[in-house]
Amino acid sequence: MSDIPLLDTEVETSLRRVMRDLLSTRCDASTVARAYEGDRTLTRTLWTSIVDDLGLAGLLIPEDRGGAGGTARDAAVVLEELGRFVAPVPFLTSSVIAATVLLAGDSALVGQLGDGSRSAALLTPFSTALATRVPALTADADGRVSGRVTSVTSVAGALDADVLLAAVETADGTEVHALTAAAAAIEPVVSLDMTRPLADVVVDSVPSRVVVAAEFGSGAIQSGLTIGAALLASEQAGVAAWCLETTVEYLKLRRQFGRVVGGFQALKHRLADLYVEVESASAAARYAAGTFAADDPDSVIAAAVAASYCSDVAVRAAEEAVQLHGGIGMTWEHPAHLYLKRAKADQIGLGSPGHHRRLLADLVGLPSEAA
Repeated sequence: MSDIPLLDTEVETSLRRVMRDLLSTRCDASTVARAYEGDRTLTRTLWTSIVDDLGLAGLLIPEDRGGAGGTARDAAVVLEELGRFVAPVPFLTSSVIAATVLLAGDSALVGQLGDGSRSAALLTPFSTALATRVPALTADADGRVSGRVTSVTSVAGALDADVLLAAVETADGTEVHALTAAAAAIEPVVSLDMTRPLADVVVDSVPSRVVVAAEFGSGAIQSGLTIGAALLASEQAGVAAWCLETTVEYLKLRRQFGRVVGGFQALKHRLADLYVEVESASAAARYAAGTFAADDPDSVIAAAVAASYCSDVAVRAAEEAVQLHGGIGMTWEHPAHLYLKRAKADQIGLGSPGHHRRLLADLVGLPSEAA
């Protein structure tokens, strides 16, 4: 195991504070819940604040290519805070996955993502974890792309994207093409988590341009999916942390049979066990982000550990939050349901826990049945 620090640096502490201040002011739970009524106003206004006020859209893009020149650790801080507020913004899909894919090419689109003037999404179902499973579209001699991306999980980020990135198979390998989202047929689908809505996408002879050459395309897509899975773990850690902290605070106040509920021994044990899991999830997520920031060879292993562990912890923390809040936890007015839906949707995002455990077994040489 590499020596990767898990505590925030001064810069990361400052970034966390700025993000939390912004989200506390502009992303309250009642406004987030309006996404389930089809109101996407918060997505637009909050994303504008993150792009214009904080300049974080190009966090993972180097400064010499028009970005902020941050690291995966910085992006992990942002995602952890976004998870704490179940913020409905396309940071993961555009600023992490799409940006990483585009960095393998020399397109001017990289700079446009860097300055926030455009956003992008990779045309693949949200559950996809391997480049070999990314749906391949076709391109004719004039570069006009056709195909469809529909699935049980469909595409995340497409509704918020200005540009769609498509994998196109050629005789030389997989090219990545960019096409204007407005030219595609993007049909929203009913999603469990409407704060990260999904859509089916159909492309019919849409003009495109190559942004990543065939020799680099497959590797670029896999890099985007891998770092996406690693940093999604930070979002899940943020979800789990909110659930634990909110539940503890509630149980300090709730009284039953003349006693504070949090004083019951059985609940103390449950919360203690959950605390250990949430802290472990935070450590796993930060370690994974740290390995990517340090360009460590353990990064793929760390990503598999974080992705397989944090997704289950987030779901468990959200389920405990709903149950331990009692009747109020079952209501629409309490935000616990927002976190449970995000946790359940994220659990299959960019690969299920089982997928990442099988991947981890292969990476460290364990027999498949041990996964």
